[in-house]
Amino acid sequence: QVQLAESGGGLAQAGGSLRLSCAASGRIFTGYHMGWFRQAPGKEREIVAAITWSAGLTYYADAVKGRFTISREIPKNTVYLRMNSLNAEDTAVYYCAAGGRGAYHLLANYNYWGQGTQVTVSS
Repeated sequence: QVQLAESGGGLAQAGGSLRLSCAASGRIFTGYHMGWFRQAPGKEREIVAAITWSAGLTYYADAVKGRFTISREIPKNTVYLRMNSLNAEDTAVYYCAAGGRGAYHLLANYNYWGQGTQVTVSS
């Protein structure tokens, strides 16, 4: 069983930056992958970025490529999402997730979810 706790959300101005953290309790196995998703009001949850736990391979949604960076710190069982050049379209609840099988860019392949953290970007 894996429990995830996000932190670091809040209010940012357009063009600004935020860093989200996701601390995992329980064992993250070598074959796991971790992801950040977001859900804006009235929209479906969508992937933002993902990373394989062992090799550190990354995936980014087109909307955030070049602006967001996902990373992980294995000894701390923590995943980060650095968000730069924020804009109003980035406003959403951001969720951290972990999964153990399948393509890591697909929401269906994530088994464990955090409670989410609100990110609001003011223009």
